[in-house]
Order: sequence, then structure tokens, then C-alpha cells
Amino acid sequence: MGLQDQKASEFKRLLKSFAFAWSGLMHVYRHERNFQIHCILMVLAIAAGFLLKISLVEWYMVIGAIAAVLSLELMNTAIERTVDLVTEEMRPLAKAAKDAAAGSVFVAAIAAFIIGMLIFTPKLIEFL
Repeated sequence: MGLQDQKASEFKRLLKSFAFAWSGLMHVYRHERNFQIHCILMVLAIAAGFLLKISLVEWYMVIGAIAAVLSLELMNTAIERTVDLVTEEMRPLAKAAKDAAAGSVFVAAIAAFIIGMLIFTPKLIEFL
């Protein structure tokens, strides 16, 4: 296999990995109510950011908070599915793993809410 063929093969693998990632996102979006809620809140936060003309630094913080919550929600789903695959019984360790994963989303969501309040409240007061 020549260098050109090898690069083409690597590019195809890269495209496949993006397709798998997109498939995972769509699966979680279709089947997880909390992920759907977070996506709706993301759209609202982005719309508010444009409407209230937040600064570049504020955009960094909002996008970082959104990415953290959505990423952790995806990981939470992955952990829940994996635990369900391993055991259908109620086991204390399985419950602990699921609860810890859900807790990580909760912590990120609280932090995102606080970041949103710190950024948007003064702008909303000014806007109104």
C-alpha cells in the first residue's frame, strides 16, 4: 500500500469515527429526555447570548458550560447502558456507578446554571 493509499485509508477511518460519534449523539438525543432538555436549554442560552450581546470571554464560559453538561450527559448514558449490559439485577455497586455518573451531570448543570446567572442576570437587568 502506497503512502497515498495509506492517507486515504486513514481519512476514511477518521470520517467513520465522526459518523460513529454523530450516531451516538443522535441515539442519546432520541432516547434520553434529560439530554433533550439540556439541548433546549443550550439553544435558549445561545439565543440569549446573541440577544444580550455577551462578550467573547462570556461566550467561552457559556460554551464551556454547555459542552461540559452535554458531554457528561453522554458519558452518564454510556455508563448506564454499560451497567445495564453487565447486570439486570439490582446491585449496590451498579447503583453506585449509575448514581455517581448522574451526580457528575448534576454538578456540571448546577455550575452551568450559576455561570448563566452570573453572565445573563446583569445583562437582562440592563436590557429591561
